[in-house]
Amino acid sequence: MGESVFVGGGGEAYGEPQNLLLKYANRHGLIAGATGTGKTVTLQILAESFSAEGVPVFMADVKGDLSGLARSGTPEHKLHDAFMSRAGKIGFDDYGYDAFPVVFWDLFGEKGHPIRTTLAEMGPLLLSRLLELTEAQEGILNIAFRLSDEEGMALLDLKDLQALLVWIGENSKTLSLRYGNISTASVGAIQRRLIVLENQGAGSFFGEPALKLEDMIATTPGGQGRINVLAADKLMGSPRLYGTFLLWLLSELFEELPEVGDPDKPKFVFFFDEAHLLFEDAPKALTDKVEQVARLIRSKGVGVYFITQSPDDVPEDILGQLGNRVQHALRAFTPRDLKALKAAAETFRPNPDFDTQDAIRDVGVGEAVVSLLQAKGVPSVVQRTLIRPPSSQLGPITEDERAQVMAGSPLSGLYDEAVDRESAFEILAKRASAAADEAARIEAEEEKKELELREFQKAKRYDAPSRSRSTSSRSSTRSSKSDSISQTLVKAAIRTATTRNGQRMIRGILGGLFKGR
Repeated sequence: MGESVFVGGGGEAYGEPQNLLLKYANRHGLIAGATGTGKTVTLQILAESFSAEGVPVFMADVKGDLSGLARSGTPEHKLHDAFMSRAGKIGFDDYGYDAFPVVFWDLFGEKGHPIRTTLAEMGPLLLSRLLELTEAQEGILNIAFRLSDEEGMALLDLKDLQALLVWIGENSKTLSLRYGNISTASVGAIQRRLIVLENQGAGSFFGEPALKLEDMIATTPGGQGRINVLAADKLMGSPRLYGTFLLWLLSELFEELPEVGDPDKPKFVFFFDEAHLLFEDAPKALTDKVEQVARLIRSKGVGVYFITQSPDDVPEDILGQLGNRVQHALRAFTPRDLKALKAAAETFRPNPDFDTQDAIRDVGVGEAVVSLLQAKGVPSVVQRTLIRPPSSQLGPITEDERAQVMAGSPLSGLYDEAVDRESAFEILAKRASAAADEAARIEAEEEKKELELREFQKAKRYDAPSRSRSTSSRSSTRSSKSDSISQTLVKAAIRTATTRNGQRMIRGILGGLFKGR
C-alpha cells in the first residue's frame, strides 16, 4: 500500500509526474473535457488505483465502457503497443494487465444486482423534497408516515403509500380533527407525482430486500476495494428516478458513516459520470443535497468526483469544493465555448512555463492539464500530463462475460429476488375486505328479516275470520300502519347498509379500518 496513486507523467515536453495523495483524495475532484478526449479512461485508471489501495468505489456507467474493469487487458488489444510505449515514456515501470473486483448493479435488475430501498428508510422529508411538494402536501405526506408508524402498517413500496393516501383521502374529515386540515386536492397532487415516479421505474427501486451500505463499501479478502458499477444507460432516460437514487444514496452515506476526520485514505470514493446530465433537469433538492454532501462528507472519509464535459456544467457552489482537477481538451468553436475555456483555465494555479488556456485547447487524446492537492492541501501548479494507460480491458465486456461476473459475485442471490411481505397495502386491503364482508352479512340478515316479515303479513290476512268487519278493519288499519313503519325502518337500514356511506357508518360501528376505533 502506498501513499498516493499515479495519474500520469510526461517526457521532455511535459512536467513532473502527477500523483494523487490518498490523504487528500477525500477532498473531491473534477474530470472534465470534450467528448472523445479520454475522460472515461481517466475515470477507469483512478478506479483501478483506488481499488488497488483498498478503497471501495462507486460509479455510474452511462455508456457501458466501465464494465471492462472486470476483465484484464491483453497484449492482443489493438492499443497494446501504444500503451506499452506510453508506460515507458512516463516512467510507469510496473505497468501490466490486471482485472479488478467489480460488482454490477442495476436499478431495473437487468444488467446487475437490483438496488432497492424502502419508503420508510427514505422518509417523508427527502421524498417531499424529491417530489417538490408544497408545504400543505408535505404535511399530508408526514401524516401518512405518522399513521404508518402508529398503526403498524409498514411503508415499503409505492403501492403501500398510494393505498394509505387513498384511505386518508376517504377519511379526511375524521382525520382532520386530529391532524389538521387534509385537502383531497393535495392528496391527489401527491398521487400524481407518485405516478410520474412510478412510470419512470421507481416501482422496482422501492421495496425489499433493501441495500445495506456495508455490502457496497467493502473490500475483498485480498484487500482490494470493491468497484461498484451501476448500469446507467437506461437509467439516464429516467432523470427523476436517477435523482431519487442519488439523493437516497448520498443521504445514506452522510447519515450512516461515522466521522473520521482526516484519514490516511478515503473510506469510499463516489464518481458521478456525465454529471451534466445529472444537473440539467435535477430537482433543486438534489442539487442542494449534493452541495451539502460536498461540504460535509469529506470528514466522513468519502471523496466525490464529477466527470463532465465542461466545468460550468457543475453548479458553482459545488465546483468550489473540488480540489483535484484533471482537465482534458476543450474545443472552442463558439463564443460560449471560448467563455467556458477561459473559465476553466482560470480555475487552475498558473504555470509560468505555458499558457493554461492554450494548453487546455491543444492537449491531445489521453493528455490533460492536471492540478492535484499537495502538502497541506494546497493545489499544485498546473502541469501538462500524459495519463497512464489502463490495466483492465478498455471498452465494454460481452453479455456472457457480464453474466459470468454476476454468477461469481459475492452478493449473488442476496438481492436478486424481491420480497413482498405484508405491509400497508395488504393490511388495508384485508381490513376493507373484512368490512365489506360484514356489511354483506348485515344486508343478508336484513333481507332475511324482510322476507320473514312479508310471509308473516301474508299469513295474518287469513287469521281470525269470526271477527266483525269493523273490528277487523280497525285492527287491519292499526296493523297496516304499524307494519308500514316497521317495513320503512327495515328498508331504510337495508339501503343504508348497501350504500357506500352506509357501509362507512357500519364500519365505524364495527370498529372501522383502524383497530380499536
